[in-house]
Amino acid sequence: MSELDDLKKIKAKERRNNIIVIVLALVLVAVGVLYYLQNKEHRVIVNELNAEKDSIQMELSGLVVSYDSLQTENDTINDQLFVAQAKVKDLLIEIEQTKRVSLEKINSYQKQVTTLRTIMRDFVVQIDSLNRRNQELMAENLEVKEQFKRSETEKQQISEEKDRLQQNLQRAAVLQVRELMAEALNSRNKDTRFASRAERIRVYFIINENITARRGSKNIYVRIMRPDQLLMSKSADNLFQFEDLRIQYSAMREVVYEGHDLPVAIFWDNTNEPELMAGTYTIDLFADGHNIGTTTLELR
Repeated sequence: MSELDDLKKIKAKERRNNIIVIVLALVLVAVGVLYYLQNKEHRVIVNELNAEKDSIQMELSGLVVSYDSLQTENDTINDQLFVAQAKVKDLLIEIEQTKRVSLEKINSYQKQVTTLRTIMRDFVVQIDSLNRRNQELMAENLEVKEQFKRSETEKQQISEEKDRLQQNLQRAAVLQVRELMAEALNSRNKDTRFASRAERIRVYFIINENITARRGSKNIYVRIMRPDQLLMSKSADNLFQFEDLRIQYSAMREVVYEGHDLPVAIFWDNTNEPELMAGTYTIDLFADGHNIGTTTLELR
C-alpha cells in the first residue's frame, strides 16, 4: 500500500513538473514573441524617426538655399538675414551630428524648423514689400525726372520763343526807309551829274511808320564812300557806335521821330574840300546802331 501511494505521489509530482515546464515554456515563448514584437516596433519607430530627421535636414538645406537667394539693399534686413541663416546652418549641423534621435528631439527640431520657416516667410514678405516700394520709388523718380526734363524742355522752348520774339521785336523796331536817293547839287542848288560842278551831296529818304520803334530824338548818320573807297569825313572825331565798333561818319542829322512817316534830307557840304572825283559813290545810312539803307551816286 505504501509503494502504491509512493508511486502515485511520484506520478503526481511528475505531472506537476511537466505542467510547470509547459507553463514556463509557454511563458518563455510569449516573452520571446513579445520581445520580437517590441524590437520590431522599436526598429520601425527608429526608422520613422530617422526618416523624419532626414526630412528635417532636407528642409533646413532648402531654407539655406532660400536665404542665399534673398537680396535686398536694406542693411538692417541684410544683418537680420545673416543671423537667421546662421541659426538655420547651426541647427542643420546639430542634426547632422546627432547619431541617436528620439521623439522628443524630433519634436524639438520640428518646432525650431517651423519657427525658422515662419521667420523666412516674414523676410520674403518684407523684401517683396521693399522691392515693390523700390520699384514704385524708381518709377516715381523716373516720372519726376521725365517731368523735370519736360519742364526744362518747356522752359528752353519758352526761352527760345522769348528770344525769338525779342529778336523779332528788335528787328521790328529797327527803322525802315524808302525812296532813299542821293544827288549832287551845284552852286545854284540844282541837280548835276558832273563831279567838277558838284558842291553838295543831298541824301533824301522817308523813315517809314513803325509803332514798335523807340520814339523821340534820333541821330541819323550818313557814310559816303568815294570811288577810290576812301570815306568822306570832316573830322576824325566824327564817330558813332555801330555794333561793337565806333566808326566815322560823313554827315549826321538829329530828328524827332514819333512813329509816323518822316521825310529827312542830310547834306554833305563839299565847300573847302577837294573837288569830287568822277565815279560811283556808295552811301550808307545808319540809325540806332543799324544800317537802315544803302544807295549809290554816279558822277561823271
